[in-house]
Amino acid sequence: MKIELPLSVSIIAKNEEENLARCLASLGGLSCEIILVYNDCTDGTIEVAESFGAKCIEHAWLGYIEQKNFALSRCTHEWILCLDADEALSHELRASIINFLTSEIQNSNSCGASFNRCSYFLGRWIKHGDWYPDRKVRLSKKGKATWGGTNPHDKLNLDGPSTFLHGDLQHYSYRSLRCLTEKTLHYSDIFLEVNSTNLSFKTSIVSILLRPLWRFFRGYFLRLGIFDGYAGFVIAFSTAYESMLKHGRLWELRRFNNKKSRLK
Repeated sequence: MKIELPLSVSIIAKNEEENLARCLASLGGLSCEIILVYNDCTDGTIEVAESFGAKCIEHAWLGYIEQKNFALSRCTHEWILCLDADEALSHELRASIINFLTSEIQNSNSCGASFNRCSYFLGRWIKHGDWYPDRKVRLSKKGKATWGGTNPHDKLNLDGPSTFLHGDLQHYSYRSLRCLTEKTLHYSDIFLEVNSTNLSFKTSIVSILLRPLWRFFRGYFLRLGIFDGYAGFVIAFSTAYESMLKHGRLWELRRFNNKKSRLK
């Protein structure tokens, strides 16, 4: 049974055939506008999207924030749900969204809604540490939100109050340890692009050493990542390593550039 809602679903994708099918299937009968903005696809992403009735728009890649703002601008309904292709609605979250959008009293006082995101990693749902609760604002009234933050860590900023909804947004970002390692390197590349010329961002040998230690201790002990077993240890270690890699590479780049400029 189709449920009519004043809702657009906004998604960006590049070669997300496998993830996208799960994402769109999780909408489970919601009658809504689906806007998919894609770039450089060589798999069946477009075919999958169209099989769910999505409107597919090709747009050159400019960055996560820029791409998502473009997708946002193409949505036409009163409310917009922003999803990544590797995300899916849990049954509880789907029910919460329906209840929110059909309750005039509840949604009239809000410009949007947030909910927790729960990641699936190494065969289990991660419920502690730095990965949970990973609260996200993803539902907004049209014209009341824009994507901001710093690539690749984008953030949907609301122009008004938000409501918290129960139920998890399920996240399938890391299929394996290899995938986790590849994304860590990818994110450090983007970090360098953003901060290489930002002289106000300071880095030092001391911070390169202490930041990772603090990140591991915070995630594994203070935020109880230890209760996620082996996966919790890997996440805490990976988070610490990512911090060391980003700031260490930035220090290396600036040191190399300083030496190079002195030789001229």
